[in-house]
This record gives sequence, structure tokens and C-alpha cells, in this order.
Amino acid sequence: MLEASNNNELIPRPDKRYFTIGEVSELCLVKPHVLRYWEQEFPQLSPVKRRGNRRYYQRDDVLVIREIRELLYDQGFTIGGARQQLESDENKPDPVAIQAIISDLESVLRILAH
Repeated sequence: MLEASNNNELIPRPDKRYFTIGEVSELCLVKPHVLRYWEQEFPQLSPVKRRGNRRYYQRDDVLVIREIRELLYDQGFTIGGARQQLESDENKPDPVAIQAIISDLESVLRILAH
């Protein structure tokens, strides 16, 4: 069993494609019943369900769960507030993408200037 040195230190995420609910519970320091509840409250969480309704979380799900945990447990957000925060984060433009677009537009301007 993997263990963090204290309750606030998350275990590094192994390089796997899918994780069971038990593995995610250990990785994110959240009980399985809490994870199932969060699936109902946060549309960003949607683990793949296979045989017998077994949940398999992907790496992105683990990152979202860790972010939800941070918002709720460390920053003191309510469920509704954390949901809004995650939704607003999704709508924020990616600075790397914006810089790439600016660079492309500057290249076009240089071409047009000649």
C-alpha cells in the first residue's frame, strides 16, 4: 500500500492509464464514497464504467479530483463554490495557446508587410 508521509501530502501519481476507485482513494486521500458523491456533483468527473459498474478513472480524472480536494479541504470552498471555480477554470484561455496565436499573427503581419 502506498502512503504519504502525512495527511496533507499526496502520493505522486503513477504512470498508469486507468485507476480503480481504491487506487484513486489512496492517491487523493479521499474515501471511495466521497469520490462517488463527487461524481454526482462535478460534471468534470466521469470515470469509465465497465463490468458490474466498476469505475476506472483516467489520469485526468485524478488531477481533477486532486483539484476538487484542494478547493474543498484546503481552500474551504463549498461544493457549489468549487463547482463554479472548476467551471471558470475551464473557460480561461490557455496562455501558451494565446502566445502561439500571437506569434502566428505576427508572422502573417510580417509576410503582408513585404
